[in-house]
Order: sequence, then C-alpha cells, then structure tokens
Amino acid sequence: MKKLFLIVFSLLLIGCANDDSPSEGDGSIKPKVSISVGNHASEPNTNGSFTLSLTGASSTVTTVTIEVSGTATNGEDYQTIGQQVNIPANTTSHSIPVTVIDDAETEGDETIIIEILSVSDHAEKGSPDTATMTLSEEPESFVLQPEDTPNYMVNPNSTAETIALFYNLKTISSDHFFIGQQDAFNSFYNNVDGDSDIKKLTGSDPALLGSDYMFITDDNNNGDPSNWFYQQEQIIMADAVEAYNKGMVNMFTWHLREPYEGDHFYASEMTQFQLDNAFASILPGGANHEYYKQKLQKVAEVANNLIGNDGKKVPIIFRPFHEFDGNWFWWGADYCTPQQFKECWQFTVTYLRDELGVNNMLFAYAPDNSYSSEMQYLQRYPGDAYVDVLAMDNYGDFNNQGQSGVTAANNKLKIVSDLAKQRVKIAALSETGYFVTPGDNSPISNFYSNNLYNAITNNNNHIAFMMFWSNSENTYCTPVPGMTDASDFMEFTDQPKSLLENELPNMYQLP
Repeated sequence: MKKLFLIVFSLLLIGCANDDSPSEGDGSIKPKVSISVGNHASEPNTNGSFTLSLTGASSTVTTVTIEVSGTATNGEDYQTIGQQVNIPANTTSHSIPVTVIDDAETEGDETIIIEILSVSDHAEKGSPDTATMTLSEEPESFVLQPEDTPNYMVNPNSTAETIALFYNLKTISSDHFFIGQQDAFNSFYNNVDGDSDIKKLTGSDPALLGSDYMFITDDNNNGDPSNWFYQQEQIIMADAVEAYNKGMVNMFTWHLREPYEGDHFYASEMTQFQLDNAFASILPGGANHEYYKQKLQKVAEVANNLIGNDGKKVPIIFRPFHEFDGNWFWWGADYCTPQQFKECWQFTVTYLRDELGVNNMLFAYAPDNSYSSEMQYLQRYPGDAYVDVLAMDNYGDFNNQGQSGVTAANNKLKIVSDLAKQRVKIAALSETGYFVTPGDNSPISNFYSNNLYNAITNNNNHIAFMMFWSNSENTYCTPVPGMTDASDFMEFTDQPKSLLENELPNMYQLP
C-alpha cells in the first residue's frame, strides 16, 4: 500500500525591486504559490522535476505544506524528497528534483502527485495547487513494428512510402542521425554551383534536403512559365524529386507571407494592425480564412505532384509556423494565443489531409530554443493526432557559447528525445548552424565534431536528423574545401552516428 507523505517546504522570498510587485506588510495582494510539472521522469535513468512558482516576493519565510501521493512510492521508486528547502534570495520559483531509483521490475507507468495543502499566512495557494507527474518505463524496450506504424501517424492512410519513411526515421534514430541542409542543390558558398557544398567536401550529398514553400505560395506566382516565382516553384519541385530519386529525405518549411498585403513574414516589416490581426484572420471565420485555404491548396497541389522516377508520390516532412515561440515571425507568441495556434495547426492538418487528399506528408512541430521544460515545449502543442515529428530549431546555444551552450542544447534535445520516445514520434534538430563570414568572424574550434555532435548524441538522445541552414555567397554553415574548419566537418560526418546520403538504407520501403 502506498504511503502519503506530508512534507514542509520553507521558501525564502525576498522583496522584489519592481515597484508594482506586492510586498509583505503593505496591504497588497498576497503572493500565490502554485505547482506544476517541470519534466516527467522515466526508468531507468531519466530524472524529472516539479516546479513551485510564486507570483510575488516576500521578505519572510513562506512555509508550504504539501501532500505527496500517487502509485509510485517515495523513497523506493524515486529518492526521498527532502522535507525543507531554502529558496535563494530574489528567486520566485524552485525546482523539486525527482531522482529515479531503477529496479528490475516492469511496473508500467506510475504517477507522482503533489498537492499544496497550506501556505504561510502572508501567502496563499494559487492555481494549480496539484500536479501529477508520470513516472514511465523508459521506452527503450519498445520496438516499433512495421505493421503498427500507421497507428502512430497523423495520417494512417498515408502512402506506403510515407509510412516507410516514418518507420525508418523512428527506427534509425535509435543509433544514428541524418545530416541535412536547406536548399543544398541551389545555394552555395561563393556562388560556386554544381554539386552541393557538402558533396564538394565529403563526396556525398546530405541525407536530407530542406526546401521552402515561400516562393511557391507567393501572391506573385501566377503560374506563367515566364514568371520568376513560378520558375522557383519548378526548381524546388525538381530538387525534391531529385533528392527522392537519390534516396534522400525531403523537408519543407514555410515562410508564409502575412495575409493582408502578402509582402512580408518578418514582424519587424509589418504594420501594427497586421501584427494584431494577421494570425487570427486566417482562422476559421476570420477575414482571411479563404485566402489561407487558397495557400493550402497550393501546398497540396505541389505535394501531390511530386512524383519520383518510380511513379510514386514523394513523401515530405512539412514544418509550418516554425520558431513560433519567438516574435520575429507574424505567427510568433506575441501575435496569437496558444489556443489560436493549436486551432490553426489542427485546421491546417485536417484540411490538407481530409479535404485536399494529401497522403504523402509528415507534420513537424518545431519551436525555437526558448523552452527549458516539457511543459514549456508543449505549451502550443496541438496534440499527438496532429504531429509526426517533434523538433526544435536552435542557433542561439551554438553561437559561440562554449560548453555551457552545448550543455543547454543537449538538455533541450533531451526533452524532445524523451517526448518522442513516450509518444512514438520522431525527434529532430530541424534547423541549426553557426554562420561563418570570412573576414568578419572565424570558425569555432571543433564546432562540428565536438560541440554539435555532443549536443545531439549525449545524454542518451535519439535524434533522427539535423539540418544546417543554407550556404550563401559570403557566408556558410557548412564549409567547403580549403576552409580552416573543413577537417572538423569531415570528422563530424565520419562520427559513428552521423549519416550522409551515401550511407542511407532504403528509406521508402518497410522491412
């Protein structure tokens, strides 16, 4: 029988410097104490945490009495949580660690529940006052079976090649990851065209090609052969088919122009009216909903007309509304609520799948690197029924941040990796890189073979693929022959878990 534990936490709250914040004894509103799950835990060695949060600061100790319950046993399934914790000055939150104790038993998922029972007189309970953590069995032993694969996909009626792509990405991620690059067939350092820059150096193309629906869905694309935007559409489609024919994986992002004028996607280039209204306007019932549907019809038209040499539709990973936790795009966190974002995502998926008949598409959810917990990562998550790939974009942690940046990136990828294991999804680092502009900045020593590789693979992460951004005339993310970091990149591609195109199995066939 599971025991209940009453634990008293002493939380030292120091008065906040903000004049608007309440302080003890001034008659202001009492600070509220709430609790949430920071990270879920799993056996054998993935620790978790709860987070106590306070809305205001106090100059006296705040005592929080909690009750710990659940089907997992304190002190047996996880190390006993200490009875008293002192919060450092000027801190209004505290992480309560849950350190897993592994055992030989197979117990399935268990729960750890913490409820706030009471707090000191100068504070009060906030909401939520109860949090439930899942202590799951590490899904290392789970083996996805080919015949079961459609059950875990957004579209169980996907083409055979798309089902195989999901299966192979998921399976191979247990011990390898693919190296990709955006626009690898058409963007080159110093504009030296021909082979992809990665192939110029390594002898192989990347394993994944990144493309963009931006020009394809531009208002100026009128479908005329002489139209520049239509010409870009044809080039992008040809590149995707070429990549498929080579056995590579295709991923499309979408820098969608805002719907009022159709000129910009960066928030800094838009009017305040556009920022305040653009996202809401494309939702069902919104002023620009029909406009958005027309853009999705173009997305579907292209996806349905990507045909390989084998006569099959080319599977693609579709990554719309990426980096939505930032504010540089009009779909960013300041310009729509979590519920609006979820509604838009769910409509996008169901319209493409159910109304437009797109059955060769996997859907990738990809925030930037602002999160530090599962709860934050999932704040705008539309649900497992609408996502195939759990990803993240991350440039900041690799921007000459040293070991602290590597550790931060690895921890964030650990969250993605663990969620993908729990939910039977594909984990990915969907955009990254360090931009080198010779004459302006220098390469980082061992950036590829040490910093990037360790961030991807340490901590038992299982990431299916990573993608560098494109090279350009004066700047590169991947070096070419003659660059001082060329040997470092070669070492990165030669690491045991790294795969390029020439090392890929047949990604479009089930075993």
